[in-house]
Amino acid sequence: MSLTAVILSLLLSPLLLSVINRSKALLAGRRGAPMLQPYFDLVRLLKKGVVYSNVSAGLVQLAPVCNLAALMLCTLLVPLGPLPALIHFQGDFILLAYLMGLGRFVTMLGALDTGSSFEGMGASREAFFAALAEPAFFLAMAGLAKMTGSQSLTGMLQTISMDHWQHNAPSLLLILVALFLVFLAENARIPVDDPTTHLELTMIHEVMILDHSGPDLAMIEYGVALKIWLMAAIAASILVPSGTNPLWLALFLVLMAVIGVLVGLVESSMARLRLIRVPQLLIGAGVFAGLALFLEFVQ
Repeated sequence: MSLTAVILSLLLSPLLLSVINRSKALLAGRRGAPMLQPYFDLVRLLKKGVVYSNVSAGLVQLAPVCNLAALMLCTLLVPLGPLPALIHFQGDFILLAYLMGLGRFVTMLGALDTGSSFEGMGASREAFFAALAEPAFFLAMAGLAKMTGSQSLTGMLQTISMDHWQHNAPSLLLILVALFLVFLAENARIPVDDPTTHLELTMIHEVMILDHSGPDLAMIEYGVALKIWLMAAIAASILVPSGTNPLWLALFLVLMAVIGVLVGLVESSMARLRLIRVPQLLIGAGVFAGLALFLEFVQ
C-alpha cells in the first residue's frame, strides 16, 4: 500500500497540472489542451538538445537533477489519503520541508551559475518569499501535531477523523487556508507568480529556468508537477479518513482534482499581486496557521 502511494505520485502528478490548465481554459471559454498534454511536453523536451551558458561552472547542469531527486525523495514521506507514506517517523515533516528547500536551493544556485542578472533577481525573490512561507508551513504542521498527538506526517494526516472535524473545525479550516496560501507561493502560482508570463522583471520561478532546455527543462517541469501534487496531497489528506476502503482512495483523487480546479479558479479570477504585497500574503498565511495552533492550546 505504501509503495502504491509513491507510484501514484510519480505517475499522476503531471495530470494534476493538466487539471489546473484545463480548468483555466474552460473558465476562459476555451477548449484547452488535451489532458495528457503535460506528458507529451515532457517527452518532447527529452528528445531535444541542451544548451549551456559559456560562463557556467557546472551548477546549472546539476541543479535539475538534484532538484528532481529531492522531490522524488519527498514522495516517500507524503501519504495519499488512506495510503500511508512509504517512510514515516517522528518529525518527518521537517525532513519533507527541507528536502523541498534543498530543491529550491539548488535551483537558485543553477540560476546564479548562468551569470544572468535576471535569473539572479529571480533567485533573490525566491529565497525571500520562501523564508516567509516556511514558518507558515511549520506552524500549520505544529497545529496538526498538537491536535492529533503525532509528530509524523502520516500519523497526523491519517489520525484526523470526523470527530476532529466536529470539535476542531475552526483550527482545521485555518490550517487548510494557510496550507493553500503556502501552496500558491511555493509553486509560483497566481497571485504570487504567473507560470505563463514572459516578463522577466515580474517573474520569480520562471526567470530562474530561462537558460534550461531539453532534458534539463523536462526534469524541472516534472519537478514542478511533482511539488504541486505533494503539497495538494497534504491538504487533501486532511479531508480523507484513513483505512483500506477503496472508496476513500477514490475520494482522495477526487479531492485532488477539486484542488486543481480551485487553483484554476483562483488564477482565472484574479491578477497577480504586486511583489511588495506578496510578503503580506505569506505573513497572513503564518497568522492563520499561528491562530490555529493557538486555538489548539486553549481548547
